[in-house]
Amino acid sequence: MEDKIDYNKNDKDDKNNNYEKICYMCRRPESKTGTMISMPGGIDICPDCIQKTFNSMQSMDMSKLTNMSKINMDDLKNVDLGSFTIPNMNLNPIPERARVKKRDEKRTEPLFTMKDIPAPHKIKEMLDEYVIGQDQAKRIISVAVYNHYKRIFLDKDKEGTRVDKSNILMIGPTGSGKTYLVKTLAKLLNVPLAIADATSLTEAGYIGDDIESVISKLLLSAGNDVERAECGIVFIDEIDKIAKKKNTNSRDVSGESVQQELLKLLEGSKVEVPVGTNQKNVMAPMETVNTDNILFICGGAFPALDDIIKERLQKNTSMGFNSDLKDKYDNDDNLYAKVTNEDIRKFGMIPEFIGRLPVICTLSKLDKEAFKKILIEPKNAILKQYKRLLELDEVELSFDDDAMDWIAEQAMKKDTGARALRSIIEEFMLDIMYETPKDKNIGKVIITRDYLEHKGSPNIVFRNI
Repeated sequence: MEDKIDYNKNDKDDKNNNYEKICYMCRRPESKTGTMISMPGGIDICPDCIQKTFNSMQSMDMSKLTNMSKINMDDLKNVDLGSFTIPNMNLNPIPERARVKKRDEKRTEPLFTMKDIPAPHKIKEMLDEYVIGQDQAKRIISVAVYNHYKRIFLDKDKEGTRVDKSNILMIGPTGSGKTYLVKTLAKLLNVPLAIADATSLTEAGYIGDDIESVISKLLLSAGNDVERAECGIVFIDEIDKIAKKKNTNSRDVSGESVQQELLKLLEGSKVEVPVGTNQKNVMAPMETVNTDNILFICGGAFPALDDIIKERLQKNTSMGFNSDLKDKYDNDDNLYAKVTNEDIRKFGMIPEFIGRLPVICTLSKLDKEAFKKILIEPKNAILKQYKRLLELDEVELSFDDDAMDWIAEQAMKKDTGARALRSIIEEFMLDIMYETPKDKNIGKVIITRDYLEHKGSPNIVFRNI
């Protein structure tokens, strides 16, 4: 080769880089392979892959190598690389999300201090701005999260009292705000958040995601910063779908087995996960993550749990003056608040799993007033979003009280919680969003109940021309 290659160029560049070198063939970081050799085109290869590559060459100039039984890294820098090509090499650039941050670089400042974690009442006040209702649930979560991060600081005191983890189990009907509550909490605290679906998890060795995949998602959310990921939050949704299957003779690879494998993560253990992906057997850098300080929140609708609670509460039902009516709890919207560990165990969750989720948080079913508040009060309320969209067309949008009542009533009939509001509003807003930009004289649109019931049209106010 005519041009002289500067083999130290990449080494100089990496001094200002917070990431480790990654082998382009085996995808292992330099901390696991040892010193790598930098080749033309910004390629880094580990000694093991270099040895395998030279062993597979059929023709090459070996005259400049001093000892073929053991390759010397200094001798490799003097080899004329223009006389051969390296076969079967993956020359695709390594994506940024799959790069590993150097662990030997100490932080000048801690990730956060105790002053950065708001008090429970402050956390609840912040949640109130985004989440309507569920006051008791927000109080429970605020205290649990506050105690969890205090536990992280107490762990630094090796001689102090050991505080157990306060993992949370959220139980509530669909659309009551479980996932939204966790997303809002992680955003307010500015900590990494990973959301996993328990229905995709299977026992190791079977088709589906391994248990460690939830930690891979958390590591990716933290920008591959292991120390930051170890202080994050993992939310496992649809946890009720991994309950023990009843009356089955086949192996339950997505039920009780998943509960068993989740135990080590919930309690705290060191797991090795691929960086930048959650796929199995992929050639990606591996990192070790300690889950001891990760807060796990498991949520589920538990659809048949209300029947189990009713059955327990109605054991005293009998004839006489002290008897209870069998339909006493049929219209109880706050029935989930009466749940016990025994009810959850009867549903199909194993005792060991329940024991690692000591904080039980229940969410109640939304009523008509809650739906109306959800429409207008949160910072990112649905109606505020549509008003903002029409403001760009210089049109004011408003809803009268009867229209708000109608929307709330329809949402209650769908029985899918707050998710029903979006589909209802999308249906009648379609024509308004389509027709309004046609006429530049329209200044205001008022949605009425008659329009929603297809008995009339919205009230339109034109601009003064």
